[in-house]
Amino acid sequence: MYTKRAILWFRLDLRLHDNEALHEALNSADEVIPVYVFDERTFFGKTHYFGFPKTGKFRARFIIESVEELRQSLRRLGSELIVRVGKPEEEIFGIAKQARSSWVFCNRERTAEEVKIQDALEKNLWSIGQEMRYSRGKLLYYTSDLPFPIQHTPDTFTQFRKEVERYVPVRSPLPVPAALPSVTVALEPGEVPGLPCLGHEEFEPDPRSAFLFKGGESEGLRRLEYYIRGKELIDDFKESRDGMLGEDYSTKLSPWLAQGCLSPKMAYYELRKHEEQYGRNKSTYEFFYYLMYRDFLRFMAKKYGNQIFFRTGPLNNGGPRWRNDWELLQQWIEGRTGIPFIDANMREIRRTGYMSSRGRQNVASFLAHELGVNWQMGAEYFESMLIDYDVASNWGNWNNIAGVGSDPREARNLNILSQAKAYDPKGDYVKRWLPELKSLPPEKVHQPGQLSCSEQKELHLKIGDDYPEAMVDMDKWSS
Repeated sequence: MYTKRAILWFRLDLRLHDNEALHEALNSADEVIPVYVFDERTFFGKTHYFGFPKTGKFRARFIIESVEELRQSLRRLGSELIVRVGKPEEEIFGIAKQARSSWVFCNRERTAEEVKIQDALEKNLWSIGQEMRYSRGKLLYYTSDLPFPIQHTPDTFTQFRKEVERYVPVRSPLPVPAALPSVTVALEPGEVPGLPCLGHEEFEPDPRSAFLFKGGESEGLRRLEYYIRGKELIDDFKESRDGMLGEDYSTKLSPWLAQGCLSPKMAYYELRKHEEQYGRNKSTYEFFYYLMYRDFLRFMAKKYGNQIFFRTGPLNNGGPRWRNDWELLQQWIEGRTGIPFIDANMREIRRTGYMSSRGRQNVASFLAHELGVNWQMGAEYFESMLIDYDVASNWGNWNNIAGVGSDPREARNLNILSQAKAYDPKGDYVKRWLPELKSLPPEKVHQPGQLSCSEQKELHLKIGDDYPEAMVDMDKWSS
C-alpha cells in the first residue's frame, strides 16, 4: 500500500497549538515528518546594508530553547523533530528525496529573504514532482476575512482599525493534536546545536534584566496565563505598558509571538475569556489594539514589499539626508551619548537583547532626528540584537519614527527630556543601567550636565570623564 508522506517545515511557528500547517499536513498525509532547519544565513550571515551579525546571542539562545522544547513536545505525541543546520532549500529537499514525500507543508512568510528561500525550495521540489502547501501562521486575522485585498489595505492604522475591528471575526485557535502518526522511513534526527555551534559563546544573563526570557511554547503560554489570568495584570495594561522597570510593566509576550511559540489568536482567545468573566475595560481593549497593530504592520510589509527596507520607505520620502556616520552610531550603540535616558536604554539592549516599547521609540527618534544618522543603521542594529525581532514590526516601527512610513503623520521627533521625566521620574531606570549616575538627585539625573563643578566634586562625578558630555544641546527640550 502506498504511504502518503508529508514534511512539516517549522519556521516562525515553533508551536503545536493553533498551527494550521500542522493540521493541513495531518489531514493530507498518512505520515508527517516535522523538520526544523537552522538556516546558516540567519545564524552566520550579516544584515543586508551594514553588516551587523544577523542573529545575536540573545535571540539565538531563545530559538535554541524553543526548538528543544518543540522536539520534546513532538516526542510526547509519538513523533520526532528532524533538525538540520544548513540551507532549508537544500536540507529539506534532501529529506524529501530520501523520504519520498509528496508535499512540504509550511506557514507562509511574506518578506523578501523568507520568500526567496521558500521559492527556491519550491523550485527544487518541482524537479522531483513534489509540492509546497502554504498555510497562515503569524496573524490574528485571516487575509481572506478582510473587507479589502492586501494591496488596498488602508495606509493608516486608524482607518485599518475602523474597517476591521467591528466587522471581522477572529477565528478560534486550532487545538493541539492528540497524537501524531509514527514515521516509518529511517531519518537521522540530528542534534539541536548549542550556542557555540551557532557562533556565540555561552553567557550568563545580566542580573539587571527586566525579565529572563526562556524560549518555547510552554513558556509563552505560561507567561500569557500569568499576565491575563494569574495576576490579572491585564487590567492595568493601559497604565503600565510604558513602564521601564520590572517584570510586570508590560505583557513581555513579544519574543514568543515573534518566533511563533505563541499564536496571536491564542492571546486574543485568553483575553476574551477574561473579558467574559470580568468585563471589558480600557486596558483589555488596549491589548487587543496592539494585537491588531501587529497585524497592520505585517499587512504593510506585504503591501509595500522591499520598500519598508529602503531609506525613503513606503512614502518614498527623501526627507532629511541622513548620514551613514559610524562614529555617531557607535556612541549610540555603546550608550555614550551623554543623554542618560538614551544611554540607559542602549545599554539595556546591548546586555539583554531587550528594551521597552517606550525606550525603542526614544532611542530611534534620537538617532534619526537628533544625530541625523541613517535610521536604517538603527533598524539593522535592532535586527541583530533584539530577542523579539520581528521583521515587519521592527522595520515598520522604524519607518514610522523616521517619518517615511505609510502613516502620513509627521516624523516622531520626541522630546527626550520630557519623555525621561514622564516615564522615569525618579531616575530609577537610568541609575540601574548607568551606575556612575547613582548618586545624582532625581532633579539632576536626566540632566547631569547641569551639575556645577562643586556639585560634581561632591558627587565624585566628572562630566566628560566619568560620564560623557551630551552630544546635543538639551536646553531645547526644556524650553
